[in-house]
Order: sequence, then structure tokens, then C-alpha cells
Amino acid sequence: MSQAMAALGHDVHVAAPEEEGKKAPPTWEALVEHYGLEYPFSFTWLPARPRLRRYDYGYEALRWVRKIGAELLYTRLPQAAALASITGIPTIFEVHDLPQGRMGPIALKTFLRGSGARRLVLITEALAHDLIYHLKIHLAFPFSVIEPDGVDLGRYEQLPDPPSARIHLRASDRQGEMLGLKVQSFTAGYTGHLYPGRGSEMLLQLAGRLPEITFLVVGGEPEDVQRMQAAAQQQGLSNLILTGFVPNAALPLYQAACDVLLMPYGKQVSASSGGDIARYFSPMKLFEYLAAGRPILCSDLPVLHEVLNAQNALLLPPGDTDAWASALCRIKENPHDYQPMAEQARIDARQYSWEARARRILQGIS
Repeated sequence: MSQAMAALGHDVHVAAPEEEGKKAPPTWEALVEHYGLEYPFSFTWLPARPRLRRYDYGYEALRWVRKIGAELLYTRLPQAAALASITGIPTIFEVHDLPQGRMGPIALKTFLRGSGARRLVLITEALAHDLIYHLKIHLAFPFSVIEPDGVDLGRYEQLPDPPSARIHLRASDRQGEMLGLKVQSFTAGYTGHLYPGRGSEMLLQLAGRLPEITFLVVGGEPEDVQRMQAAAQQQGLSNLILTGFVPNAALPLYQAACDVLLMPYGKQVSASSGGDIARYFSPMKLFEYLAAGRPILCSDLPVLHEVLNAQNALLLPPGDTDAWASALCRIKENPHDYQPMAEQARIDARQYSWEARARRILQGIS
């Protein structure tokens, strides 16, 4: 979003929490390499003590906003949104989950009552519905908008076909992580974290049942990758490749190397914090998969119907290994039958660019 707002010509300054005892924050050069940034913006690290639960960071953020003379604060932090709004700082608050605990609803309502509140951004219609139902909050357009996550469409232009992408990955692999990726092997891919509910168990089961298919798993925290690697070795799976972390900017090529892309979510999906986000989440991989123009197999969760349908994805029962294995076999045997679905996915991705999202959110705010 910061990159998108900078691309639209705005003067963007970003602050992030630097927690005590954590490793040194990355440099701007490291961020450019990791995210493939093209438009510069300033980056500031503000102190955040875990025992203060980000309230100190919210206060420091307000001091920082005033110091740099910002005309608008864009935040996902409830504490910062509430403090900024009641002190008259023009603020956009983006919400990804139902406010938690005793203070979460209070922070949201404080933001809404403050003179600085300019816009409330919600990532799904399901979240908007539950805010109205559970917190009795009135949501009115254009103050409240529903905007799912997005994708950098420029990275997905002129992607190579799957075999060509696999050739490129094999040639560029200097550390041997891609060892075993076969150019002519039908490849099913997954990119993203491996937290509980993201589908790692399903991927292991499918790899065991379908040895003729290569399963390419990209990403995950080191401990999660090691856990999955140990399980694969215990089961004797030679068709499961785990790359571990790759830079965000490199993801399109890995996704292009796949003949089909998988989102085997469970009925409950864990976030990095451990909470269940299955009811409201808007996964970035969803929009990346659409832009990649590959057939998508996805768990049939209600919130994902806000983006996916029978024309751009194949929706399957969560946890039903038989259904998933059968679908993979059908696509492998008759790939041309699913090409219209992949083409429709690419078309649908056009409305979800980060720049279009930023433009819609900022529209009408002076």
C-alpha cells in the first residue's frame, strides 16, 4: 500500500515498530530487494515494548506524525487510530479482524467518534456484517469502504509458461534448494506461510497419494519448513519440494512454474498471532494466484466467495483429500479444459491492483 500510494504521487512516510530484544531492523536496501520496490519513501523505526502492548508505539506514532507534519495518517493499529482521531489528526483506519478483548471495540468506537476519522477500510463484506451485528456500528459509504487485499500486477506481465519457468528456476538455483524440480513434471504449487490451517497436512497427504505430481511449496517460517520436511522424509516423499523463504519479489516466477496453484485452507486458519482468521481473511496469495493465470484449487470457505467463483477457481471441501486428489488428476489429464478458468482468473485480477485499491481508498479525502 505504501508503494502504491507513492506510485500515485503522494509523499509517503512509513513507521514500523522496533521491539526490544529483536534483531536489527532491515535497511532500505534490504526492503527494496525483498519487496521489489520501485518508488522511494522514507522509513522510520519507532520503539515498541511488548509489555506495553503497542500503546507506547501508538503514542510515539502520533508524535512522529506531528513532527513530520503529515496531512493524513493511514494505520492498521487500533491504538494509533483512536489516539489520532480524538486529537484531530486526519486518519484512515484499516481493519482486518473483529476487534478483540475489552479495549479493541473501545479503540474502534473512539476512532469513529473522533474529529480526525476520515475513512474506515474493511477487507471483506463478512467483516463489515459482523461489525454491524456484534458491535452495533453504523457503516455508511463513502466513509466506510470494503477493499480486499491486492497484487502488484506489473510483476505478473508476460510470465513464462510452467516448463519455461521451471527451466529458469533450475538454472538460477545456486544453493540447490530447487534440486528435484523436473521440467516436464506436472507441478502443483503452494506459496505462503505454513501456520496451522493453511493446508500443510493436506499437501503431505496429496504428495503421498499422487507420486506422479511434483508439489512445490514456497515460503514458511524455518521451524514450520523443518517440521514439514521431517514429515515428508518420514513418509518417504520424493515429490515434495520445500524452498523455504524466498523474496516477495521472486514469487511470481515460482507461481508461474506451477501448472496449478493450491489454497488448501482448513475450516480454521491461524494467523501469525495464532488467532483464527478464516471468517474474515483476504489472503494476498489469492490475488497473486489470480494474476498468475493458472488453474486454482481452493477450499470452499464462505468469505472467499467474495472473490472466487465457479468461473475463476475450483472450490473444494476443506480437508477432503479424495476430492482434492481427484481434482488434481482431472486437471493433469485434461489441462486444456481448465484453461478458460485460468484466463478468467487473470482477467479478474485486474481490479485488485494495489494502485487501484489505494486510489479508491483515498478518493474524496482532501
